[in-house]
Amino acid sequence: MLRFGTDGVRGRAYENLFPDDCIRLAQAFTRALTPSSPIIIGRDTRDSSPDFAHALCAGFNAMGIHTIDLGVAPTPAVAWVAATQAAPGVVVSASHNPWHDNGLKLFSPKGLKLDNEIQATLESILSDPDWQPISTLGTPNRTSDGTGLLRQYQQALTASMNFDANGLKVVVDAANGAATAVLAQPLQAHNLIVTVINANPDGRNINRQCGSTYPDTVAEAVVRHNADLGLTFDGDADRVLAVDHTGAVLDGDQIIAICATDRKQRNKLAGNTVVVTVMTNLGFHRAMAKQQINVVTTPVGDRNVWTALEEGQWALGGEQSGHVIFPELTTTGDGMVTALQLLEVVVRRSVPLKDLAAEAMTKMPQVLHNVKMGPASLDEQHLNSAVAAAEKTLQGNGRLLIRPSGTEPVIRIMVEAETSQLAQSVAADLASAYTAAEQENAKWQ
Repeated sequence: MLRFGTDGVRGRAYENLFPDDCIRLAQAFTRALTPSSPIIIGRDTRDSSPDFAHALCAGFNAMGIHTIDLGVAPTPAVAWVAATQAAPGVVVSASHNPWHDNGLKLFSPKGLKLDNEIQATLESILSDPDWQPISTLGTPNRTSDGTGLLRQYQQALTASMNFDANGLKVVVDAANGAATAVLAQPLQAHNLIVTVINANPDGRNINRQCGSTYPDTVAEAVVRHNADLGLTFDGDADRVLAVDHTGAVLDGDQIIAICATDRKQRNKLAGNTVVVTVMTNLGFHRAMAKQQINVVTTPVGDRNVWTALEEGQWALGGEQSGHVIFPELTTTGDGMVTALQLLEVVVRRSVPLKDLAAEAMTKMPQVLHNVKMGPASLDEQHLNSAVAAAEKTLQGNGRLLIRPSGTEPVIRIMVEAETSQLAQSVAADLASAYTAAEQENAKWQ
């Protein structure tokens, strides 16, 4: 049965996520939201995405609902079109995952990711043994071309910032993903000299040794091309990381810190507050305290960041992964909007990105480990002992965060410490403890 994680539904295509699931979800979505407008559909570039997008359209069409197909489009493009057209939207994408995975992200007519209550309603409908979807056989095609709406999104991106980069040299890694459909016009309009890499999707090279999960790729290209900076997107372009002219990578924390500090200095940081998640580096919190900027912390997921931003009427928030939200422009993380906002600061300040990053915050050494987990519960007593030992080692001068992933079958272990060596040692010990517990569990399966 389909289950929602931190960012929609996700699974391995044709193994635990099928076109029939898309049909069922489309019809459950129609039943739950009873939409009166067409549904906006977009997809990324992986092999299975056309199949899944076609199945979604068929599922909606069988219910008498028209669909508008944007084709290959970033997740934030679908959200933007949904909001401007007051129409629900669905994105076929597994974001930063490998090509063989896929997923579905659902948006309300306000361009917002669905809240927990609606997701629970969808899960209830899908699990109801008495509910059967309507057959799509012989269904009339009620899908129209949405490329004109995608062009409007590009035009809105271009118009969102007004600056002349005066030939700033930028390398952009499109991750062989959805960014390839929109990035040219908004970047070229600002007098940037742009070198684009990994912009030839073949269905199976999305995120492969490229994009925001492999920032070393763009870092090497920046140094090789003697560029001023680099930008690297993930597969559906809702996140972006940056690279300075030396090849040093800036994560979402650093991008948010640069933008927050700049806005504070110009009295444009609403409520003098920024919203981040529990994964945000301790160095960020220390830097914001020095700048007397308030920090609100949420659980992982840009949906949670948006909720806090909306409730507080604040103007900036995001995640370490590179999901950054500027609520006056977007309703979800948007890699292109974030890239343009960052570029504008670099150009206006006439300061290299490296110096802006150093001025904004000093990162505390942070180590992340992913440990694959099965469905069974682990030995909590043994694991609690390992966590207690780790906390004793840190002596209050660091931070632990251990959580199940909402998008993959893994436990994520994050350790921050005063030195990289200590963080690596503590993280390795915890990963070993969790791996041993999982192996012990597997013996009894």
